[in-house]
Amino acid sequence: MRTATVLTHRRATGTSEAVRTLIAAARGAGVTLRFDEGETRKHALRPGAGVVVDAPRSRDVDVCVVMGGDGTILTALREYAGTPVPVFAVNFGEVGFLATVDPDGLSESFDRAFAADFETLALPGIRVGRPDGAWMALNDMSVHRKHGLRVADLAYALTGDEIGRVRCDGLVVSTPQGSTGYNLANGGPVLAWGVEGFVVSFIAPHSLTARALVVAPDDPLTIHNASREEPVEIHIDGRPVTELPAGEDLHVEYARAQGLLAQLPGASFYHRLRERFGRLAR
Repeated sequence: MRTATVLTHRRATGTSEAVRTLIAAARGAGVTLRFDEGETRKHALRPGAGVVVDAPRSRDVDVCVVMGGDGTILTALREYAGTPVPVFAVNFGEVGFLATVDPDGLSESFDRAFAADFETLALPGIRVGRPDGAWMALNDMSVHRKHGLRVADLAYALTGDEIGRVRCDGLVVSTPQGSTGYNLANGGPVLAWGVEGFVVSFIAPHSLTARALVVAPDDPLTIHNASREEPVEIHIDGRPVTELPAGEDLHVEYARAQGLLAQLPGASFYHRLRERFGRLAR
């Protein structure tokens, strides 16, 4: 490792001291850290040995070190989607399901990151397309009725065959790594990492027959806003990006190997599932 991008939680509280530990570890390893304008201001950083401040985001780095929760980790994964840059994440969030390590023993963790002492897991994405744009979701894309308007009326088809039409508050299309988020809250199934495909689940369906559906990776999904008047909102990884007007379609596809997540050798999805969600139950 020679260069690294650094991204941290939007709140500096709790991560500023960790940034100092990171800088010390980077200097010991001969690694140059790049902090963009926002990170520079957030942590009151100054240029120095191994520290480049106010640096534009670059894809020409060896690793991206993240200190934050799943939202910050997803930002990094989207930033480096389709590149060989791994994301090494320290959990400073509430759940941190995507994190590589917890924030105890930071010096050792950063030494492992800079020595490339980790394995990588290629994460799939969800490609979302409309005439007005295209987006890539690493966790999930979701369709929501607009606040104050009537419930959404959504039809959905796979490989051109309509599967159903549901009046609901919306629906969620999740990758395996995203299936433990919004999809799980909807009662949808958890997909283990390594499973190919995505899951469609519904938000507050006004139906006794609407069920979550696991979709094969090569089957394209079309979502049709069957309402006569009301538009719906489209969110990518929890952030609104556009609207789908009444009578129009949204096209969704599974996209293999979009993000590269660092994992410690021997890490298990099932161990992570027990640790992260068991912790919330205590």
